[in-house]
Amino acid sequence: MFEALRAGRRMTEVVVEAGNRELDGLSQGAEAAHIPVRRTTRDELDTLAHGVRHQGVVALARGFPYRALDEITPTDLVVVLDGVTDPQNLGAIARSALQAGAGALVLPKRRSVGVGPAAEKASAGALSWLQVALVPNLVRALADLAEQGMWSVGLDRDAPETLWQCALLDERVVVVIGAEGRGLSRLVRERVDALVSVPMRGPLGSLNAGVAAALALFEVVRRRAAGPA
Repeated sequence: MFEALRAGRRMTEVVVEAGNRELDGLSQGAEAAHIPVRRTTRDELDTLAHGVRHQGVVALARGFPYRALDEITPTDLVVVLDGVTDPQNLGAIARSALQAGAGALVLPKRRSVGVGPAAEKASAGALSWLQVALVPNLVRALADLAEQGMWSVGLDRDAPETLWQCALLDERVVVVIGAEGRGLSRLVRERVDALVSVPMRGPLGSLNAGVAAALALFEVVRRRAAGPA
């Protein structure tokens, strides 16, 4: 909630638990931003949160401020999610993306989780800072990003090239994360410029999408911090 206020997110109302003095600072911040603040019972907060665990405060808004792809500010690192359906993974990936310096997150309109309360909470405020584009067609979106001079690298557990070997991660790059379980869709797999795997030694077949995304994103960070070889 504090991050949403800092980022200037538009809210219709902030509802806080009556008598909870620990939330006075947040209430004052909301009022300073001209957002109405209402105090209520814990039971009503539980209802407003729709099952998402809260800490005595719920923010109400008209809807998440998605952007079109052509509204995204130019950046050298973008994350694309291909059919991720778990809001916890969406939130975790958004948090890693922001901390890795990504300028935008791209989601498909269909067969994918959108930004909702569970994803917002899991992102720990990251979704209030990231530019999030909602697109009708990921293949077209990747082509549009390529026209802007960006390479695309998809994570695929069966790819012979590993994350550590991929030269394209040194460039302006789009990191593409597939769905939990099935991975990248066929058309996206065919469209990306490179497929890479995360080398693993354990007996399990794959990593959680959020973990795999974090590894890829911070490999980009590591390379940029190291500078030219």
